[in-house]
Amino acid sequence: MGEPPRRQLPDCNARYQDRSFWEARYRDEGAAPAEWFGGLECFREQLEAELSPTDRILVLGCGNSALSYDLYQLGYTDITSIDYSAACIAGMQDYYAHCPGLRWVVMDAQALAFQDGSFDVVLEKGTLDSMMVGETDPWHVSREARMLLEQVLAEVSRVLQPRGRFVSITFAQPHFRKRHYAQPAYGWSTRHVTYGSGFHYFLYVMQKGEGLTPSDLALGRSLHSPLGARTPTRQLQDEEEGGDFLSTIEL
Repeated sequence: MGEPPRRQLPDCNARYQDRSFWEARYRDEGAAPAEWFGGLECFREQLEAELSPTDRILVLGCGNSALSYDLYQLGYTDITSIDYSAACIAGMQDYYAHCPGLRWVVMDAQALAFQDGSFDVVLEKGTLDSMMVGETDPWHVSREARMLLEQVLAEVSRVLQPRGRFVSITFAQPHFRKRHYAQPAYGWSTRHVTYGSGFHYFLYVMQKGEGLTPSDLALGRSLHSPLGARTPTRQLQDEEEGGDFLSTIEL
């Protein structure tokens, strides 16, 4: 068996925010599975602890990950997967046509075309990371990036039912990413677990209908501090200097 084709890489990380890059990539690669942060088996125990077989699940920025299909095979049969790339969705619809419970929709996570309270679980793996690749200092997030995440997170909160869960899988450490999640406006609590050996990944769970702890509230307020005060903690898992960091986490 020959080696799989080398994945198309951008000339700079910021291109990961460019829809045209993804359209070209998915046209070239099709729907053959590719994973960031590992496939489901890497975090199955942690994820299934948050799921019920009857859950209505929305997957944001599905790309050509097999996550939706793998969950379907485990008995989670009400899954809607969205991506803003038409080429991606067309490929996934064809590749998984034998799974009628999987729905694939072209949609931008910033403007979800679903009614309030439509889902029990919203799930994302690496989608928010791709939105943050242009940031050079995780301690001082640009206003544009902050507003982008706020728009997506507000939409996630809106489409979740009152006791719904938002699950976010990322390499971003809590002192960087949790600030964005720990905002009272979203009406949820936040916690996290880790998985992986050597390089750790994080699975955040935001539970609607629960309040933030005082420490999380303080962390959330720090996002809007003009000084962005730092705490003495190790930088983003030995932040890789330059290079195409997202390509290195496709496991």
